[in-house]
Amino acid sequence: MSTRLATPGRLTDQSKPLNFTFNGNNMRGYAGDTLASALLANDQMLVGRSFKYHRPRGIVASGPEEPNALVNLGDEGRFEPNQRVTTTELFEGLSAASQNHWPSLEFDVGAINKHLSRFLPAGFYYKMFMYPRAFWKHVYEPVIRHSAGLGKAPKARDEDTYEHFYAFCDVLIVGGGVAGLQAALTAGRAGARVILFEQSDHWGGRAPVDGGIINGGSVDQFIEETLAALRAMDNVTLRLRTMGAGVYDHGYALGYERLSDHTPGAAGPRHRLWRVRAAQIITATGAIERPLSFAGNDIPGVMLASAVRDYVVNYGVSVGDRTVVVTNNDNAYLTAIALKHAGLDVPVILDARVLPEDRGLVEQAKALGIRVMMGHAISSVKGGKRVTGVSICSQAGEGAVLEEIACDAVAMSGGWSPVVHLWSHCGGKLRWDTTHACFSPDVDNPPKGVDGMGFVTPAGAASGMFALDDVLHDAFAAAEGVVTCLDMKLPKDVASPVAERREESPMAPVWMMPQGASAKLREKAWLDYQNDVKVSDVRLAAQEGFVSVEHAKRYTTLGMATDQGKLSNINGLAVLAGAMDKDIPSVGTTTFRPPYHPISLASIAGEAKDHVFQPIRRTPLQDWHDANGAEYEPVGQWRRPYAFKRGAETTHDAVMREVKNTREKLGLLDASTLGKLIVKGPDAGKFLDMMYTNMMSTLKPGKCRYGLMCNENGFLIDDGVVARIDEDTWLCHTTTGGAETIHAHMEEWLQTEWWDWQVYVANVTEQYAQVAVVGPNARKALEKLGGMDVSKEALGFMEWVDGTLGGFNVRVYRISFSGELSYEIAVDASHGRAFWDALMAVGADLGAMPYGTECLHILRAEKGFIMIGDETDGTVIPQDLGLGWAISKKKEDYLGKRAQERSHMTDPNRWKLVGLETVDGSTLPDGAYAVAEGTNTNGQRNTEGRVTSTYHSPTLGKGIAMGLVLNGPDRMGEVLTFPGTDGKDYKARIVNPVFYDVDGEKQNV
Repeated sequence: MSTRLATPGRLTDQSKPLNFTFNGNNMRGYAGDTLASALLANDQMLVGRSFKYHRPRGIVASGPEEPNALVNLGDEGRFEPNQRVTTTELFEGLSAASQNHWPSLEFDVGAINKHLSRFLPAGFYYKMFMYPRAFWKHVYEPVIRHSAGLGKAPKARDEDTYEHFYAFCDVLIVGGGVAGLQAALTAGRAGARVILFEQSDHWGGRAPVDGGIINGGSVDQFIEETLAALRAMDNVTLRLRTMGAGVYDHGYALGYERLSDHTPGAAGPRHRLWRVRAAQIITATGAIERPLSFAGNDIPGVMLASAVRDYVVNYGVSVGDRTVVVTNNDNAYLTAIALKHAGLDVPVILDARVLPEDRGLVEQAKALGIRVMMGHAISSVKGGKRVTGVSICSQAGEGAVLEEIACDAVAMSGGWSPVVHLWSHCGGKLRWDTTHACFSPDVDNPPKGVDGMGFVTPAGAASGMFALDDVLHDAFAAAEGVVTCLDMKLPKDVASPVAERREESPMAPVWMMPQGASAKLREKAWLDYQNDVKVSDVRLAAQEGFVSVEHAKRYTTLGMATDQGKLSNINGLAVLAGAMDKDIPSVGTTTFRPPYHPISLASIAGEAKDHVFQPIRRTPLQDWHDANGAEYEPVGQWRRPYAFKRGAETTHDAVMREVKNTREKLGLLDASTLGKLIVKGPDAGKFLDMMYTNMMSTLKPGKCRYGLMCNENGFLIDDGVVARIDEDTWLCHTTTGGAETIHAHMEEWLQTEWWDWQVYVANVTEQYAQVAVVGPNARKALEKLGGMDVSKEALGFMEWVDGTLGGFNVRVYRISFSGELSYEIAVDASHGRAFWDALMAVGADLGAMPYGTECLHILRAEKGFIMIGDETDGTVIPQDLGLGWAISKKKEDYLGKRAQERSHMTDPNRWKLVGLETVDGSTLPDGAYAVAEGTNTNGQRNTEGRVTSTYHSPTLGKGIAMGLVLNGPDRMGEVLTFPGTDGKDYKARIVNPVFYDVDGEKQNV
């Protein structure tokens, strides 16, 4: 059984006991424990169930490569699913629950799947869920949705805070083992600004566990002295509990810092996302031990040899009284020796190699009385929910059992793989290292910056150096090279430390145990523990033609688990290569993508939560709206008044009242949210001619023109009124939600295509308050304010003028989005509220009444004016909307012109804009489709149009709508059928989209 040893671990403090629960059971650990070490100390070998077959799963590793031991952690506002027990620090009151089982961890109904494994091979879902077709909706999909996922999604609001931190440095070093520490010390002594990240809560990495002599002293002494020197340097920043999550172009890297996971409820943010810009990056990320593939290698109690060693040395925890060690390299002997020194029994070391002589660690193990069987392997592991024994066979055979040994743990080691993820994130190439049977960074092909120079350098085990002396020398050389690239120099007395070298025998690549394992054994040898991918599954993928590594990955789900193949990747590649009779390098690797291991979504959001998730933008009139019954709707980052309710009236009644009042008397609209972009410069006219479909360079100062803007694919993206201010200045109005987007659109083209044009664009949306004064009494209200002539003769339609109204400096635009007599008046934002109050005062006896966006929409729909986002959806061109008149025939080009000449764009069967009027006067459902005779190839009814905008018009006393219809303008008077979601069919007649004041007489008075 697994238990706590009498000898304390080097990281635990047994004077500080901690209480925690697992699946409701009270347990005890100590300060310094991880949840994994504390569970093992309480003999909790079974920690979860696998995804597919619900097989028992135990702890395999001791770091972030752990694929099995994922738990639901915490509750309510601090609940997090899929947390690794190997990286979760123990704290008082910790509450954890295992995942992916029902009704309990010990008895899981889903385990029946393992008895159906012959019917659930790799890729079965690609074949099984196709037929019969009717099963998908009623059988397959419900079962898949119920089975998907491992942990539970949080339900309560997150109680914690998170933040982003921006940092700049000369050298970012990821990894706080001896390689990272040495690299930091070297770069720091050269005067470089250094940031060092270490993902765990302690420095030194594996070296203190594995031991060694550096500069004549212990590894621990070297680490202490190095840390003391680094902490004394003002130019060095050290961060524990900070993972290097990703490396991107131009020296940009992300760090993920867990600030208070180990002290829940502490003041300050829980997680911090570091955004680092570094001139050079050193990846000292170490290496990961590989498992071996043999039958039963997934049974709880089968662990990586390095993990078994970590739990003994770091935490004082034994994973078993009798541990069998199985290996293909010398490193696993360190585990056997550590176990023996801890007073535990190692009945045998099974070494797949046949060595000519005993030396080094092999000799030490034998001297301790440990039995070593060369050329032998595990045929199978005995047990169900924990290991009870192993069957021994010859590695060169097919698995015939030579001997059975009782044990309660198996420590396996298949060699080591450098952690090349960060190196690969931004294009670093890999090479196959035949000596160590692993992929390591190809330092001749590093990730390159814009100057063509490399900016990422691997160091230590991450570069394929595994001996302690080689690790330190490589780290020193990496830092020396980096500071040289930065035009810095090391002091002359700085030299690389020297470590005593262990005598080691070469490893032997072993991808299957035994080498000629029968099909029966291969079906019980696991590669991906979480996704239940076996050796036989990968061979089946190759047999069925999935020979690309990326295809085989998706066919089998190998490496698609939360550990992203950290343990299964190389073994899976080797099995695939063997099935195709190829070498591993020719098969290649899957793509490494950030983050290195999962980070919290909250850390990505940072402070962007609750009221700052999307800061609400306020117009100068917001307080007035709040005080006068405004009911809001979100429009971009603004909250625009939808309607102003009075007394007990409904929202619908309020909208109807506002429409009638605006048509009959006087309506006031807060139009401050409309985008306002100033385009200025000698080439501004030429630039706007390219931006808009119609000609803007010929617009005279003092005049306005309606403009359409398309993207390069020809689709309509915005519209608005453009006013020419002077010889080289235009003001472009955009839709409320489009100001930032259109500003960015303009800047993109200026910076990437027309960079030499003398044009400047400024977004002044929030500099001005803008009020629309609309209705038959609009001119009378402005005349009562006094100060300037706003008559038809002085200010004609589509003109603008600067002046004074009621003592306010204003710019008055004579434009209309309602079809009524209308003025839009801009004032400085600081005067917006006062100007609004003045309008309300003078308009009191003229029927002045505020109106909201729904009234605005009805007014424009009655006039047949389009709305971006309603009549457009990213696939509509101006010609579809009958706006061909707004496309200039005088200029040679504009954005989207060539795209609109493509055959699809000129297809006469494109749906066109029309008006729609229900036969019975009711209102059409929004977004409804018109159905035609017949069905398509999918068995669905053919469609011939759709509703884009639909409203009840109080002006006309009936429902009106606009829509896109096949050959619509040529089918006036025809009646279409629109099925509603309420089961009712609506009949609507195709009519002119202009329902009100067809000749435009009202807006021109």
